[in-house]
Amino acid sequence: MTVPTSAPAPKAATTDFDPAAHHMCAQRWFEDFTVGERFVLPSRTMTEAMFAAFALASGDNHPIHYDVEYCRRRGMPHLLAHGFQVLIQTAAGAGQFPHVVSDSLKAFLDQSSRFLAPVYAGDTLYSALQVTALEPGRTTGVLTMASTVYNQRKELVMDGTQRYLIRKRA
Repeated sequence: MTVPTSAPAPKAATTDFDPAAHHMCAQRWFEDFTVGERFVLPSRTMTEAMFAAFALASGDNHPIHYDVEYCRRRGMPHLLAHGFQVLIQTAAGAGQFPHVVSDSLKAFLDQSSRFLAPVYAGDTLYSALQVTALEPGRTTGVLTMASTVYNQRKELVMDGTQRYLIRKRA
């Protein structure tokens, strides 16, 4: 029995592979969306480590975000999440939406949000985006989505909107 002393030669590249067509999902264009369609984002439990990382990244170093005793003296059960830390739970990039518009997304136009209830360390957040309006233009359209964040007690802690400029099919 002989043992090969070198790895097999690599196979020649095939001509039918197209890196531009290497997508995780089927691509969609403005006219492929419907009002009411939902994009669920992964749930996430807020931890003290996440609070510390967000404080470092944002520069917001108020003790309400890192000092448990400070919070308790003010009647809160635990560290309070940064508002923007709650908002980023609706980042479309955490879900399927940016994958289905890889070829058609032209711009993230704007977002708005309202913070409706506190989020504390230990809370688990459930976020979703839902198409609420489709405003067609000549070659593009504006897709508006409602953004929602609920906690484990089924309380709506944040809502808002996000608007995207999406290309129409050529």
